[in-house]
Amino acid sequence: MAGGWAMVPILICSAIALAIVLERCWTLRRKSVLPPGLGDEVREWARTGQLYPAHLEALTNGSPLGELLASALAVRNQPRDIIKERIEDTGRHVIHRMERYLNTLGTIALIGPLLGLFGTVIGLIRMFMEVMAGGIGDPAKMAGGIGEALICTASGLTVAIPAYVLHRYFRSRVAGYCVEMEKQATALLDDLTLTQSAAAATPAPTRARRTPAPSAPSAG
Repeated sequence: MAGGWAMVPILICSAIALAIVLERCWTLRRKSVLPPGLGDEVREWARTGQLYPAHLEALTNGSPLGELLASALAVRNQPRDIIKERIEDTGRHVIHRMERYLNTLGTIALIGPLLGLFGTVIGLIRMFMEVMAGGIGDPAKMAGGIGEALICTASGLTVAIPAYVLHRYFRSRVAGYCVEMEKQATALLDDLTLTQSAAAATPAPTRARRTPAPSAPSAG
């Protein structure tokens, strides 16, 4: 209340930023994005041919890494370029979901100081308007305007600084996850390529040619 009505948008931004931070902390946990041992397990499925529809569905719905690997397994019989293209397409969607709400958090970090500056200007304007109306005989009125300005400035910075730091932190975390997922996807792609090469090099079984029976001699 001491900061005036300009504090309302600052408080709204702080509530939104807090909700985003809590949601991203829960969503971007390492074990939920990169389950331990999932890459090795999927590559073992690919080598042994244990690729059932139920496996692929559970893999897709389990984690971002699982969705990326499942997209490669869905086209495992296609050439390497097609598998790689499918991985890249799925990877863009996965990264977009991992970066959800981060633009909003970055926007709050950007406009927080501006909202504080706006409140500062409003407080100073109010102070000067009161001075113009009643003179400078009442120092309490001037102190109230200055206090309102300083409270808005401090509040805007209090919201903006943590929002900016956490925005950079989540961006860095997502970038690290992308590198790890790329490594796992590349390893699976190499295994699928080797499997295709081994299958192509294996000669197909041929039927034994049956020797025709000798014809009976004609009576002459």
